[in-house]
Amino acid sequence: MKIHLKLLTERYWFRLGLSLCFAITAALSYADRDFIWMGLSLCLLLFSIWWQLSLYRIHTKRVLFMIDALENNDSAIHFPEEQIMPETREVNRALNRVGRILYNVKSETVQQEKYYELIMDCVNTGVLVLNENGAVYQKNNEALRLLGLNVFTHIRQLNKVDIQLMKKIEFCRPGDKIQTIFNNERGTINLSIRVSGITVREEQLRILAFNDINSELDEKEIDSWIRLTRVLTHEIMNSVTPITSLSETLLSLADTRDEEIRRGLQTISTTGKGLLSFVESYRRFTRIPTPEPSLFYVKAFIDRMVELARHQNKCDNITFHIDIAPADLIVYADENLISQVVINLLKNAIQAIDTQADGKIEIQGRCNAAEEILIEIKNNGPAIPSDIADHIFIPFFTTKEGGSGIGLSISRQIMRLSGGSITLLQGKETKFILKFK
Repeated sequence: MKIHLKLLTERYWFRLGLSLCFAITAALSYADRDFIWMGLSLCLLLFSIWWQLSLYRIHTKRVLFMIDALENNDSAIHFPEEQIMPETREVNRALNRVGRILYNVKSETVQQEKYYELIMDCVNTGVLVLNENGAVYQKNNEALRLLGLNVFTHIRQLNKVDIQLMKKIEFCRPGDKIQTIFNNERGTINLSIRVSGITVREEQLRILAFNDINSELDEKEIDSWIRLTRVLTHEIMNSVTPITSLSETLLSLADTRDEEIRRGLQTISTTGKGLLSFVESYRRFTRIPTPEPSLFYVKAFIDRMVELARHQNKCDNITFHIDIAPADLIVYADENLISQVVINLLKNAIQAIDTQADGKIEIQGRCNAAEEILIEIKNNGPAIPSDIADHIFIPFFTTKEGGSGIGLSISRQIMRLSGGSITLLQGKETKFILKFK
């Protein structure tokens, strides 16, 4: 490039010096009254000026043409480098080289943008970029998944998801921290939103980072219940065991002939044993074994679970519909632990339908866009009241007479240890969704 510029500079000074010589010759010829040489010198001077202007116009036109081509992403632009005039050849070579450099820079910029987009799509945080008018400049797949949208171009589209969510995002400002809850087809979403700002090309943009904190809240809640259960069961066992043991010892004494005392001691012993058995059932909540995952086919697994549920429960009035797509769908989890979850959900569904004549339980298995395995268990029994639905995963909570209230709690704990989740969706029918990541 330096050689080309040096050649062009030398030729420029050469043409400028030649024009100056023609001008001096014309002036001297005029002074000597030699009008023939004066006229010839003036003609050569004018031709030199015209030549310079022509080259300037040609080169300027080519530079502008190249700029227009770059703006229109025309990478095929190329100027001929085999010309009669050396000046034009050198300029064309320089323009071609500049064009290649600029095109390479533009290509690298596009590749970097795609690279950053791929990185954004790989993170577990939803990212959304908005301008002051609410137009979406950029978003990643996680943001679309959390908001339940396939196409997202303007903030007003959130009106179909949740109007309160739309208002919070529409009026948020850089520095805000928002927590909001809304429902979509994926269930209840508990979003934490952080807002920051940036200025790009003199335009104010807002960058929103979304995080679904449901799993974090669930884990903290489960850990709290586990710690509480361990403390309670430990204290109850320590208190009741000596009482039961002492009552049995007193009953075994030969001189315990008072019938009223004997009945009292028997009552204490029987009640203590029942309480110990009751507490032992709750200790299972904190003693779930570490999962030993393996690959197994969902279709064969569900078929076995349905047959087992049929044998364990009276359900002649219930029709089971199984739809696993694809048929060879495979999940990676501890089959024995997951069987406890599915059996418990099927048992609850059968009990909910009870003697309803047109009972129906639907079980679906599929893989979503995020390559997560979903198993849905739905029944057409009476819907769970909303005030009860909020508490069904809480340990020891039950509305069934004689129920322990740990079935769904253990199911949630198993899914958590398996790296998945269990969700209740309320509508016309009750649906539980097991998600395996």
